[in-house]
Amino acid sequence: MRLIQNMTTIAECAAPQFSLANRAIKIAVIGGSGVGKTALVVRFLTRRFIGDYERNAGNLYSREIQVDGDNQVSLQVQDTPGAELTDQGIVLPDHVTWSIQWADAVVLVYSVTDRRSFDLLPQLHQLVAQTATGRGGGADAPPVILLANKTDLLHLRRVDPQQGPLLAATLGCAFYEVSASEDYSQVHGAFHRLCCQLAKQPLAAPPPAPAEKKRLPLIPRPKSPNMQDLKRRFKQALSAKVRTVTSV
Repeated sequence: MRLIQNMTTIAECAAPQFSLANRAIKIAVIGGSGVGKTALVVRFLTRRFIGDYERNAGNLYSREIQVDGDNQVSLQVQDTPGAELTDQGIVLPDHVTWSIQWADAVVLVYSVTDRRSFDLLPQLHQLVAQTATGRGGGADAPPVILLANKTDLLHLRRVDPQQGPLLAATLGCAFYEVSASEDYSQVHGAFHRLCCQLAKQPLAAPPPAPAEKKRLPLIPRPKSPNMQDLKRRFKQALSAKVRTVTSV
């Protein structure tokens, strides 16, 4: 039986809408097709594992979570369509680039059963760095963690256990091996540590308000000349000229 996951699952388990800390955390989950991105997001947010999903359309999941004890923050997790590695290079949906620009942090996911999904990671990480540079204003690249999924499928493994940590060290990322289907605590630990890291970061200062334009003093508009007055003056000047000619 095919079970389709949608936002109602999140709503059923969501915490109250009010955020005590008035803080929002935004995370983008990126990786190849079929690596389990949606399963990881749903597992973290609801504790549930569902093994079959519709093709990823890039859903946004939201809920309230607690970090560091009683501090509550609003969490948004952006699922993304899968990237593909072809002979011509990486094929990347536009939605992925937008998600990186939007996010406070990025989770790069690969499946230990899919070598090509692992080979995608250096290019995806480079894209994150380039996108941060494109933001301008000296913006730093968002924090990135590397997540190896499907570690329970030992007989199908195509990426050696030591390769993930080596790549993470090269890229400067935290690394976690997890199984969305077998172990909720692994998945929760990886995402929760990232949320705690983000919650400790200072909030970005709001952009300065535009300076109020000074109004120039109003200059009174000169009155239009009265046409009757002009005619009167013209007749006076003409009469004076006629008298002068007559006297001569």
